[in-house]
Amino acid sequence: MTLVQSKTTTWQIDPAHSQLEFAVRHLMISTVRGRFSDVAGTLTVPDDDFSQAQLDASIGVASIDTREAQRDGHLKSADFFDVEQYPTMTFKSRRIERSPRDENKYTVVGDLTLHGVTREIVLDATLEGQTKDPWGNSRVGFSATGKLNRKDFGLAWNQLLETGGVAVGDEVKIAIDVEVVAKPD
Repeated sequence: MTLVQSKTTTWQIDPAHSQLEFAVRHLMISTVRGRFSDVAGTLTVPDDDFSQAQLDASIGVASIDTREAQRDGHLKSADFFDVEQYPTMTFKSRRIERSPRDENKYTVVGDLTLHGVTREIVLDATLEGQTKDPWGNSRVGFSATGKLNRKDFGLAWNQLLETGGVAVGDEVKIAIDVEVVAKPD
């Protein structure tokens, strides 16, 4: 009888080489983009099989940056994120499915907790590559996209326009580029 030993690798998100960005319609005529810089988390991978991985990430909501201080202040207020009461959003994967047509493509289904509300979201992810850095650390890069309705998370503030329509769109597009580094055994 041969005993096969399972190996689990824990990968740490490298915040210096990761981006969590979003885009939302403004005044129904343009798109405003922003990002969160305070991103941390782990990807726990059994037997080097990313389709069996568990992703746990946390994002400091106060790290929001839309390149406009007044807007950022409004987004941090109780009208939107209410960072005093809800300083962190989290994402925990439920399952990760590899595409049958492309081994580097995945569907990531998980729970996003934002503004005290937890909802399932789906991300389309791509394994961008794997390498060793100049210091001998194993690194993997992923990109992912998805979307959500901000009202599903209690972010309902808006303003009606006299021309019809609203100041802020409901759909938020998400774009993620993340680099993870294997934690030493």
